[in-house]
Amino acid sequence: MANKMYHTEKQSAPLEKELQALRSAYEKQQMTEEQVEQLHQKIREAKNMNQNREKQTRSMIKLAAAAAVAAVGIFVILPNTSGTVAHAMEQIPILGQLVKVVTFRNYEYEGERNMADIEVPEIKPGEQPKDSALQENIDRTTAEINAEIQAITDNLIAEFERNLDEEMGYQDVVVTSEVLTTTPDYFTLKLICYQGAGSGYQWNYYYTIDLNTGERLQLKDIFQEGADYITPISENIKHQMQEQMNADENVYYWLNDEIEEWNFKAITDETSFYLNEKDNVVIGFNEGDVAPMYMGTVEFEIPAEVLEGIRK
Repeated sequence: MANKMYHTEKQSAPLEKELQALRSAYEKQQMTEEQVEQLHQKIREAKNMNQNREKQTRSMIKLAAAAAVAAVGIFVILPNTSGTVAHAMEQIPILGQLVKVVTFRNYEYEGERNMADIEVPEIKPGEQPKDSALQENIDRTTAEINAEIQAITDNLIAEFERNLDEEMGYQDVVVTSEVLTTTPDYFTLKLICYQGAGSGYQWNYYYTIDLNTGERLQLKDIFQEGADYITPISENIKHQMQEQMNADENVYYWLNDEIEEWNFKAITDETSFYLNEKDNVVIGFNEGDVAPMYMGTVEFEIPAEVLEGIRK
């Protein structure tokens, strides 16, 4: 799976528009000394905002993971004192559950300028279904997902260690996971990744298994054949974006931006999604996909009535 592993920070909405105007004036060589100072001040504000948000993001990721664990008792926690030791930690069993999650590996490192806290989850078959074909599909699907997760985390660990060896400066890497949905029909695991090196970037992966077939669920699978689901989902997301911006001046999406190529047009079949406990489609975007980086990762729940008549 391809990652958007860039660290370019686009500024917050209010700052962004001011910076753009000031830069345009600067390029025309029409800036006064006062305007030059305004430009420098806005850049300083943007940098400070980014640094504060990076610290908050690291804390929120850790706190959210800890809260989820404490609230629902998903994992039995076994602390490790070595970044090179792997531990398998079984999930508390849930009656009738076809899949479960264990923490396959815990990689930890903490130094003066470098920090890594990487929990590698693994999806394992749970209670055996009566249908042997379903079990075979679940075994195959979980193996494929686990291979993807291990490849992602192995690459992050390898990059972290290369940077340690080369003394590249400050870096933070955090990986955790969250079980978003456990219904009789669907199971969704969310892998949360954060990488910081001067600036920070968070991105997510969503892994959904159809427990009726044992297959990994794709967006097209939940709609009637030939149905146009891209348009209603995309238009509803635009509507939600505009409503949020109207309600809060600190919220900003690339919807009607002067830089046309930044504007959100439509989702694709590859856009991240999952089905929540209400069976509603939830679309997820990584940092920088549809909004400035300070907005973080964002999700949009699509109301059932928007997709009425085209869902299976």
